[in-house]
Amino acid sequence: MNTALILFAHGARDPEWARPLRRVEAAIRQRVTSVAVELAFLEFLTPTLTDSVAKMAAEGVEKIAVLPMFIAAGGHLKRELPEMIERLRAIYPDIEFVQYGAIGEHERVIQAIATASLEVAGLPLA
Repeated sequence: MNTALILFAHGARDPEWARPLRRVEAAIRQRVTSVAVELAFLEFLTPTLTDSVAKMAAEGVEKIAVLPMFIAAGGHLKRELPEMIERLRAIYPDIEFVQYGAIGEHERVIQAIATASLEVAGLPLA
């Protein structure tokens, strides 16, 4: 596999917090078998972004797409993640890194959350 996808999440002290994200990871793996997919965390949980990149580099990946599994872009995505990726680019100059925006800002996700919110609240979906 020449391309990999890292789903980058914040992390939490409670490992159960990651359950929905692991379900997303599994769903992507089911749909796309030609791309390596891994969930990595900023803090508290493992693997870290650095760990995931090291693993993928050892497997010969040439391009890594980093998709933040955040509801919105804040300091972690505006400052910390770009700094982390720059450090990784210096360590792995032969790998192309692409950082995407927060998944929660994607229109399809916004609409899915709106629909789910109405369903949970028992309100009409009109």
